[in-house]
Amino acid sequence: MLADQYGRKINYLRVSVTDRCNLRCRYCMPPEGVPLKKHEDLLTFEEIETIVRAGAELGIDKVRLTGGEPLLRKGFLDLVKKLAAIPGIKDLALTTNGVLLGPMAGDLKTAGIMRVNISLDTMKPERFKQMTGSDDWQKAYDGMLAALGAGFQQVKLNVVDIAGYNDDEIADFMTFVKDKPIGLRFIEFMPVGNAFWGPEKLLNSETIKKLIAESVKLVPVNNKNSITEEFQIEGSPATVGFISPLSNKFCKKCNRLRLTSDGFLKPCLGSKSEVNIRVPVRSGLAGTELRRVFYEALRLKPACHKMDQGGVDIARHMAEVGG
Repeated sequence: MLADQYGRKINYLRVSVTDRCNLRCRYCMPPEGVPLKKHEDLLTFEEIETIVRAGAELGIDKVRLTGGEPLLRKGFLDLVKKLAAIPGIKDLALTTNGVLLGPMAGDLKTAGIMRVNISLDTMKPERFKQMTGSDDWQKAYDGMLAALGAGFQQVKLNVVDIAGYNDDEIADFMTFVKDKPIGLRFIEFMPVGNAFWGPEKLLNSETIKKLIAESVKLVPVNNKNSITEEFQIEGSPATVGFISPLSNKFCKKCNRLRLTSDGFLKPCLGSKSEVNIRVPVRSGLAGTELRRVFYEALRLKPACHKMDQGGVDIARHMAEVGG
C-alpha cells in the first residue's frame, strides 16, 4: 500500500484523459478556453493503462476518469474496458458534465464504469448558459436521468456553491433529489487556477447545511474514510453531502494522486508540484522503475493545502487538472 510521509494511505488515482471541454464554466477556465495540448503531448490509452497498472501494483484500487470532459475523448469506451480489466482495480468511476452522457450511459456501464458523478451547478437553463456559455442544460439534465436509469452502483450530482450565483437554488436541488437514489454533493468554490474566484463568492458549507435542516431532517452517515460530510435525508432514498476544502479542510484524510492528461502526477490540487511520468513511460519503463515515479510524487505531497489562506500556487486551470 502506498503511504506518504504523513502516514496517509494513498489508494485513489484521478485520471484526466483530455484537456478539452464542451463547456466554458467561468470558475474552471477563461471564456476563451485554455491553450490546448498537442495531440502528441497527451497520454495514449496504452500509456494511461500502463501507468494505472503500475499504480495498482502499489495498492491503487480506485480510479476516477475526468477531463476536461472525458466523454469527448475519441474511443473512450475502449479505455474504460482496458482499465476495468486491470487486476486490483475495484472501483472505476467517471466525472462528467453530462452533456454527452445520455446516449452513452448504458455502454459505459457495460464497459466497466461503476459510479458516475455529474457536475451541474444550476437547475435554471438561463443560468447554465450564463456560467457555461452553452445552451445544453437540457442535455446535461437528461444525461443525469439516463445515468439514474442505467444501473450504476452510485450516481452523484456535484454542485459547486457560488454566492450570488446559485445560493438561491438550494431548495430546488433538494426538491429534485428527494425521490431519487442519488447523492447530492455541495462543494465549496475553490480558488484554483481561475480569475473568477473571490472571497465574496465563497458559500460556507455550514450555511447551506443550516438552510437545508430547516425543511428536512438530516441523519449523519458514518463514513470515516470519506472527505465528504454525508447525511441521509430522512424519508428519502437520497443523501446530501458537503465537501468543504476551505471551511473544514480534510487534508488529513486525503488518499489521492492526480494524473494529468499530458502525463504528470500531481500530489495535491492546491500545489504546483508535479512529476513527469510521461517521459519514463514513453521510454519503455514499467514495473519497478515506473513505480518509483509514484513514490517521488508522494514525497512532494504536502501536509495540507493553503487555499484557505490565499496560498494557491499552481500554473494550471482546473480544466487541465481534472478536479
